Amino acid sequence: MYLVAVVDALRGVGLAALDAESEGAGLAINFFWIIVSSLNFLLFLTILYLFALRPVRRMLSERTERIEQGLKDAEQARRDRELAEQERTSTLAESRREANDILARAQKVSQDTRDADIATTRVELNRMRERATAEIDAEKQRALADLRAEVADLALAAAGKVVGESMTDQRQRRLVEEFLRESAEPGSKG
Repeated sequence: MYLVAVVDALRGVGLAALDAESEGAGLAINFFWIIVSSLNFLLFLTILYLFALRPVRRMLSERTERIEQGLKDAEQARRDRELAEQERTSTLAESRREANDILARAQKVSQDTRDADIATTRVELNRMRERATAEIDAEKQRALADLRAEVADLALAAAGKVVGESMTDQRQRRLVEEFLRESAEPGSKG
C-alpha cells in the first residue's frame, strides 16, 4: 500500500515535470522515471540479495569454515605424525638399548660360563695330574721295590756262589736291606 502511494506521488511529480519539460526546450530530466527506476533497482537488489547473494554468502562462509577446519585438521595430523615419529624413534632407540643390554648380559653370562667351565676343567686336569703323579710315584715305588728285591735276590745268589755257603733266608734279607740302606744314604761310596 505504501508503495502504491509513493508511486502515485511520484507520478504526480513526474507529470509536473513532464509539463515543465514540454514547456522547456531540449533536454529535460524526468524525476518520476528516475525515482521509479531507482526503486526498481533497489527492489531488484533486495530480491537478488535475498535469493542469490545470501545463499552464496552462506555457502562461501561454510566453505571457508570447511577449509579452515581442513587446515586445522591437517596441522593436527602433522603434529600427530611428528609425535608418532618421535615416539617411534624413541621406542626404536629404547628397543636398541634393551637389545644391547640383553646382548651384553648374554655375553657376560656366556663368558662367566666359559670361565667357570675352564676353571672346572683346570681343576679336573690338576686333580687328574695329581692322581697320575701319585699313581706314577706308587708305580715307581713298586718298581723300585721289585727292583730292589730282584737285585737283592741276584746279590744273594752271587754272594752265595762267591762265598760258597748257604745262608738262611732271614739272614740274607737282613744283609740285603742293610746294603740297600747304606747305598741309599747320601755320602755312601756307592
